[in-house]
Amino acid sequence: MSWRRLPPLHAVRAFEAVARHLSMTRAAGELGVTPGAVSRHIRSLEEHMATALFVRRPSGLVLTPAGETLAEATREGLDRIADAAGGLKLRRFRRLAIGAYGFFASRMLLPLWPALRAAHPDLEIDLHTSLNPLDLLPGRFDAVIAVSDAAPRAGLVTLLLAPIRTLPVCAPEWLKHGAVDFPATPLLHARARPDDWRRWLDHAGFGAMSAQNGGGFESIGMAIEAAAAGLGCAMAIEALLPVDLATRHIVVAHPVVRPTTRYFVLQYDARFEGDAAVSAFVSFLRERLPSFGQMQDA
Repeated sequence: MSWRRLPPLHAVRAFEAVARHLSMTRAAGELGVTPGAVSRHIRSLEEHMATALFVRRPSGLVLTPAGETLAEATREGLDRIADAAGGLKLRRFRRLAIGAYGFFASRMLLPLWPALRAAHPDLEIDLHTSLNPLDLLPGRFDAVIAVSDAAPRAGLVTLLLAPIRTLPVCAPEWLKHGAVDFPATPLLHARARPDDWRRWLDHAGFGAMSAQNGGGFESIGMAIEAAAAGLGCAMAIEALLPVDLATRHIVVAHPVVRPTTRYFVLQYDARFEGDAAVSAFVSFLRERLPSFGQMQDA
């Protein structure tokens, strides 16, 4: 191939970023250009190659077979360049987009953020939180912290962060005169987890009791705040309780803890397994979260 027929390097770089993120916007943010500029580069590359590299579906961008082939070739080329330049130690971290379940982020991830910045001052992370599981699909971010079972999923690395086990909490005054009288106590429900009270009552031996009394709140965090204010008992997740218990605004209302088959997990595409920025984030969580453990290497 003559030099005049080679595609422009900036178009190839734009393609590589879009292929990694499957997002024009996130690729543009990484490259420091506008999404329109990235789109123009992709179109010029498709014209140069006389084939489509991406198709747009309701779930987002998807690589065509030609796009998959080019993406693999560009990754191999970049790896060879990195090796020639001295390996990963000489590469700057790329900016990461991390999606996280909101309550996990507020109770476990954000308290660690200053230590993360101190350990990796060059690691830039855009954090996006949500209570909706559909917002936290691995394909939308470089990595996600979500709720999942332990089932293997092809193409994903899934790392266990913490088990989900539930137990009730309340303000200290509800225990002043002994054990909580659950039939006479308002049960505060989180709409994101509507069945928690029914399942815990059955598990704890209160199967004959109704779970319908009490208020409803948009999140577990809000339900716990309501419990701290004295409105009743809220159902909490054991692994995320230390921050709230430390304030002494709430206490454990009953010692029975109900296990579940769900976990907080860190998930990312298997092709990011050797990525320096993702590896730094994973290593930091591994050091800081005592329950961190690998469930599956896809």
